[in-house]
Amino acid sequence: MYVLLSFRKKLPVNSCQWLGRPLKEREAVARAFLAKSIMKYRDTKQLRLNLLSNQNLRMICGFDSSNSVPSESSFSRAFKEFATTNLGEVVHKAMVEQHLGSQLLGHVNHDSTAIKAREKPVKRLKKVKLPKKRGRRKKGEEVPPVEPKRLDIQRNQTPEEILAALPKECDRSGKKGSKGDTEYWRGYKFHCAVNDNGFPIVGATTSASLHDSQAMMYTMKEASSRVSYLYDLADAAYDAHQLKEQSRELCHIPIIDPNHRGGKNTVPMAPHEKERYKERTAVERFFSRLKDEFGGDHIMVKGHAKISLHLMFGTIAIFADQLIRLALIE
Repeated sequence: MYVLLSFRKKLPVNSCQWLGRPLKEREAVARAFLAKSIMKYRDTKQLRLNLLSNQNLRMICGFDSSNSVPSESSFSRAFKEFATTNLGEVVHKAMVEQHLGSQLLGHVNHDSTAIKAREKPVKRLKKVKLPKKRGRRKKGEEVPPVEPKRLDIQRNQTPEEILAALPKECDRSGKKGSKGDTEYWRGYKFHCAVNDNGFPIVGATTSASLHDSQAMMYTMKEASSRVSYLYDLADAAYDAHQLKEQSRELCHIPIIDPNHRGGKNTVPMAPHEKERYKERTAVERFFSRLKDEFGGDHIMVKGHAKISLHLMFGTIAIFADQLIRLALIE
C-alpha cells in the first residue's frame, strides 16, 4: 500500500473546496482501489464492506474511521476521475523511472494478452475494395497511390502519437494458443513490455482486433524513454522488418522468432539467440499473475479508460510485489 503514498501530488487534491466531501479523500480512495487488486475483491461493494469491518485496512488506506469511508457511488465517481486523468499510467511511469531508470537492463519482452469485457462490441465497417482493371495500364495513366502501412507511419511518430492513433473500442478477436486452438473473445488486448525480473515497464490497452505487432512500436519507444536496456524479445507475431530496424535505431538488438509465412525458408535464430529467447517467459508469467492474482481476469467496469485503469492498478501492484521479493532475496 505504500506505493501511492509516494505520489500524492499526482492525485486531484483541492484544499480550497467549499461544497461536497473533501477531495483529499481521493488519496485514500486510490489506495483502496489498489487494495482491491491485491486482496482480490470482486467489486466495489465487497471492498467497501471490508473497509468498514477491517480497521487495519482502513488505516493503511488512510481512512480515519468507518464513518469516513465513502459510499459506493462516491467510489465510482472517484474511479471515473482517476480513469479520466490517467492516474494509473502516471503512477506506474513514476515507479519505473524511480526504481529502474538508473539501471541497465538486459532483456525487455514484448507481448499481449486477451482481456475479456462485459460490454457490447462495436461493429467494424468493412473496407470496400474497388475492382481492379484487367490487363496492362494505358500509356500515361496514373498509378493509384499505395496506402502507407501503419508500422511505416509509426516510425516517424512519438510514443504519444502512436498510442493516440491505435484503436481502443471494444470488439471481437481470436488468437491461436500454445496448443494450436484458436480462442475467441470480446473485449480488449493488454500490451506490455516486461524485463527479466518480471517488472512491467510499459502497459497499454487497445482493441482486441489490433494485431500484436501494431503496438510493439509504442512499447519499444516508450520503454526506451523510461529505461536503458539491450535486447528486444518477441515471438513470431512481431516478425516485421520495420520493428527490427526501429529496435536497432534505438541501440537495441532485436531477437524475434522468425515467422514462416507461406512456407518460405527463413533464417533460423542463432544458438546464442535461442538461449536469450528463453527469457521471454517473464512476460508470460506476468500476464498469468495479472489475471490469476490481481483481477485481470475479472473485470466489472466498462469502457476503455476504466478497464485500462483497472489493469494498471494490477500492474502497479505486481511492480511493488516484485520490489518486495527482490528486497527479501537481497
